[in-house]
Amino acid sequence: MGLDGIHHVTAITADARGTLDFYVRLMGLRLVKKTVNFDAPDMYHLYLGDEVGSPGSILTFFELPGSPVGRPGPGMIHSVVWRVASPESLDFWADRLGDAGRPVARQEGSLVTSD
Repeated sequence: MGLDGIHHVTAITADARGTLDFYVRLMGLRLVKKTVNFDAPDMYHLYLGDEVGSPGSILTFFELPGSPVGRPGPGMIHSVVWRVASPESLDFWADRLGDAGRPVARQEGSLVTSD
């Protein structure tokens, strides 16, 4: 079987509304689908992605209210990287994130922030 990449990456959030606000309102992703976690039906499973929900663009979140902020560890995904159209796009995103009160650090050819 050939693998052509990933379909999606899943994380846990303590605050689904805050997660949607950051990724949909601020970052411009779309809420592609909202289901329940089929292994734990009392938990939401939110799917966010590009405008058509392309495989590989999808971030999903399980809502687990009250969960503490995680710490990166071995084998964990702790960074998400998006490509932009041009170096000038970084100025747009730095301004957009900064205007929203998000911390932004510039590194060579990139921006670093947190959700």
